[in-house]
Amino acid sequence: MIVLFGATGYTGRRTAEAMVRRGLQPVLAGRSAGRLTSLAQRLAKLGFGKPDVVTADVGDAASVRALIGRGDVLVSTVGPFIRLGDPALSAVVDAGAIYLDSTGEAPFIRRVFEEFGPPAQRSGASLITAFGHDYVPGNLAGALALRRSGGGVHRVEIGYLISAGGRSQVISRGTLSSIVGLFTEQSFTWRAGIQAEPIGSRMRTFLLDGRDCPALTIGSTEHFSLPRLAGPQGLPEVDVYLGWFGPAVRALHLSSRVTPALLVLPGARSVVRRIGGFAARWSAEEPDPAALARVTSHIVGTAYDASGTTLAQVHLVSGDPYQLTANLLAWGAQRAAEQGVSGPGALGPVEAFGLDELEAGALQAGLRRQ
Repeated sequence: MIVLFGATGYTGRRTAEAMVRRGLQPVLAGRSAGRLTSLAQRLAKLGFGKPDVVTADVGDAASVRALIGRGDVLVSTVGPFIRLGDPALSAVVDAGAIYLDSTGEAPFIRRVFEEFGPPAQRSGASLITAFGHDYVPGNLAGALALRRSGGGVHRVEIGYLISAGGRSQVISRGTLSSIVGLFTEQSFTWRAGIQAEPIGSRMRTFLLDGRDCPALTIGSTEHFSLPRLAGPQGLPEVDVYLGWFGPAVRALHLSSRVTPALLVLPGARSVVRRIGGFAARWSAEEPDPAALARVTSHIVGTAYDASGTTLAQVHLVSGDPYQLTANLLAWGAQRAAEQGVSGPGALGPVEAFGLDELEAGALQAGLRRQ
């Protein structure tokens, strides 16, 4: 059985559509039975059957636990995950189920691996967080670069870059709220182990389609998963950059130097969150479809030796990142429900499904090599 939470939201609705187009009939779970029933009726018109609807609260572990058993697949698109994600994780761990989500939030990712991963290992649950545009493509590109390099890799660098879209809104209100939340939390990097680092503390300029694309460091699943794939020789350094902020990158980079000090002041975090909430209310709930249709997402994975010489590079491209997320979650849920995953614990996407299998699934989802 596949249970989907968040289907009435933007990413969740697109994920539900992607699931039924694959012939799946997920159970749509949430607090609003009316809205879910309306969505199920619209999905039925696609001609693939009408999904079941159940009332449950993703913020209540007992409510989630009542829906799932061992080997079931729970998919969550309900964010911000920093505030809302823990109960579903607790329920999945207790049930020994399989979990996928759409988060891109570094603090939550770290909690999945460090806090929920060990008990999941013991209970037989499998936790595959950030299984969408954030951060399956970088895991895939990095793993392919590691394979191509043939060994001797000292550092893997991942760049998430975007072209086109114009000045129109290309992120949802929910994504904006999550991004604001990230700047109130500590991020991390990998330097022979996970090390705390403020988001955006380092900046790097990539060359994309003949133009400079500045990008900021972020925490992601690649920091946890790529070192596991490097073999006995290990992987001393992993860097992941996000180049989605355009001209604002330099300002965000400069602000990263003072933000940690400001956020220790009493009430500072709540003030930032309120500002973010105000900004979110003034943004559209959904991205501009015409702008999304013009978007090309580029993901570049590069392996370097200790001297900084490039050993291998893999360039992946996709279109609309929300559709890619929906397609990946639908593929991952189906694959996990039908064939299971590699084992228990907190897993990176390559660990969970295998490199060749993941690349084939990503291609189905719309992610291809350049």
